[in-house]
Amino acid sequence: MNYDTKNIRNVALLGHSGSGKTLFNECMLYEAGAINRRGTIEDQNTVSDYTDIEQERGNSLFATLMHVGWKDSKINIIDTPGFDDFVGEVVSGLKVADLGVMLLNARSGVEVGTELIWEYVEQFETPCIFVVNQCDHEKADFDNTLEQARNRFGPRVIPVQYPLNPGTGFNQIIDALRMVMYEFPKDGGKPVKKEIPAGEMARAEEMHKALVEAAAENDETLMEHYFDQGTLSEEELAQGLRVAIAHQQIFPVFCASATRNMGSGRIMGFINDVCPSPADRRPKRLEGGGTLVCNPTDKTTLFIYKTTTEPRVGLVSYFKVYSGMVHAGDELINARNDSHERFGNIFVSEGKNREQVNQLGAGDLGVTVKLKDSHTNDTLNVKGTDRQIARIAFPEPRIRTAVKPPNKSDTEKVSKALHQIQEEDPTLVVEHSQELKQLILHGQGQLHLDLVRYRIKKLYDLDLEFIKPRIPYRETITKAANEVYRHKKQTGGAGQFAEVHMRIEPWHEGMPDPSDLVVRNREEDELPWGGKLIYMWCIVGGSIDARFSNAIKKGIMNKMHEGPLTGSACRDIRVSIYDGKMHPVDSNDMAFQTAATMAFKSAFRQAAPQIMEPIYDVSILCPEEHMGDIMGDLQTRRAMIMGMDAEGHYQKILARVPLAELYQYSSTLRSLSQGRAKHSRSFAEYMPVPPDVQNQLMSDYEAHGHDEEH
Repeated sequence: MNYDTKNIRNVALLGHSGSGKTLFNECMLYEAGAINRRGTIEDQNTVSDYTDIEQERGNSLFATLMHVGWKDSKINIIDTPGFDDFVGEVVSGLKVADLGVMLLNARSGVEVGTELIWEYVEQFETPCIFVVNQCDHEKADFDNTLEQARNRFGPRVIPVQYPLNPGTGFNQIIDALRMVMYEFPKDGGKPVKKEIPAGEMARAEEMHKALVEAAAENDETLMEHYFDQGTLSEEELAQGLRVAIAHQQIFPVFCASATRNMGSGRIMGFINDVCPSPADRRPKRLEGGGTLVCNPTDKTTLFIYKTTTEPRVGLVSYFKVYSGMVHAGDELINARNDSHERFGNIFVSEGKNREQVNQLGAGDLGVTVKLKDSHTNDTLNVKGTDRQIARIAFPEPRIRTAVKPPNKSDTEKVSKALHQIQEEDPTLVVEHSQELKQLILHGQGQLHLDLVRYRIKKLYDLDLEFIKPRIPYRETITKAANEVYRHKKQTGGAGQFAEVHMRIEPWHEGMPDPSDLVVRNREEDELPWGGKLIYMWCIVGGSIDARFSNAIKKGIMNKMHEGPLTGSACRDIRVSIYDGKMHPVDSNDMAFQTAATMAFKSAFRQAAPQIMEPIYDVSILCPEEHMGDIMGDLQTRRAMIMGMDAEGHYQKILARVPLAELYQYSSTLRSLSQGRAKHSRSFAEYMPVPPDVQNQLMSDYEAHGHDEEH
């Protein structure tokens, strides 16, 4: 069946780990008649958590697409993971969702995962409703959870419902939109509608009034009706609320118990009747400017928001049709690389099961297989159209580890496997570091990297070992030094001779040329690893022929690439070649290159050398009760605390920490906070290491050379 764009709802289930998204999804599928029995985490039979590792762990690790029919509409549901290690799955789901359903745990309130997901809700301007779940828990506190949500997300958070009897006896919900009380049977399911108790009427009427005002606020006609009649009809309410929700002017709040199947049917009805369709959303931004309206009569444009690889199937592509219609057998063109892709089969998804369809219209979500050269973030168009939907900006990595293949002979196989997974997961970065001589993985957290290792074993039968990654230190100098080096070699026949007089100095922006030298030529090189080399030719009188200048510079660069102290790259140095000698027969480029390398190495050690280390800005969001432990741990990591501030009811710590001290920090932070704290990091600058650290690094390099960390 093909659905009109206005009858499609694309919903992303969001929330901190443990908020109950997967069970709530089971209720949605059950209420819609898509399944005849609700699965449980314990029985490992839920529709969305169908992979072996999700069932083993009892957590969602991947975003899963499902769909149900409800009245005349189709509701596509994307169940997303709660662990922020898998935030890429959340981000890709939010890209194509037209509504976020944010589940809050009634006993825990607004948790740190909720805070982080909300940043993406705002970034994508996604309409959102809140569901306070687990109202049947003995420690459920709906009012406190609602207050936390309003404090954190503002007065636009407006309750539609509240539980009359939260706790273990929960079975009654007051609905202020329909002004009715729902009473559920013991095992949940379809409730009985009852009148609101007299003692609750004042609260319900006050909530109803707030909803009516929110619905009328942006429509003059509705506002006039409201002033004339004192209320709005159910149809007018739905019309006004749809506009308000679509423009993020209101975030309605519902309550539920997913374990007892209480409340989900009413929420499904609200999603169908009131929440925005793809046609109600703002036009989508295009790369390079411009927008695209979700229009079924326009030319076909679709966007791939997720790709996976399945055994015996190959590449599986999840897409949203943004305009027009796609049919089985259509050929579309990738706007990124101009490759032609044939959509041989089109499917709609129900977890691990897929149903073949002939076509999908604007606003709908679908699946296809075996595209040749199209991946996540690619836009495909019908011939004659070159639109490109704005790409998803995935979050930067927060953790790094080096990968050790089982055997050296497996290196290429491991690299190929990792790049395959990277194509599916843009939050994973695979780096072949020539500088560190390591294969390095950058990910979102330890769970993320562990999942990559699990998949490599499962798909490619390779056992990866994660080891401590080396640190990209830098070497520089803090004072000037002069050096003279003569290279002389006689082995019969033509010999080698070169003498170089060199001065090296620490370089900084705006420093004047040396007053005692005549600068004949000045070259300024931006180094690939950061910083600069300023190379000055100051030879007067032709003691060295200028034709040897390039060879001398090459000799200096050779040593700057692998510095004298730890083999790390050198930066921010000015070198002046002011004298030397040459031989009419035995002087050549190789001789001067060697002399320059040795002169630079010797001068460097005399110039008060300094090892620099990468420093990262680290932002930590944590509950106040864990601040002491987290601050104490930071102090052991040579961290500099830059500031502290409240964010919602969480504390935010800003610190600068050496990269060398951040190894496995994600796991430590999770342990210190019982999983309630999150962090992000970004490169800040290079800073000198303390003297004791410098001495240790130099000793390790002298003892072990290139095999040890540097």
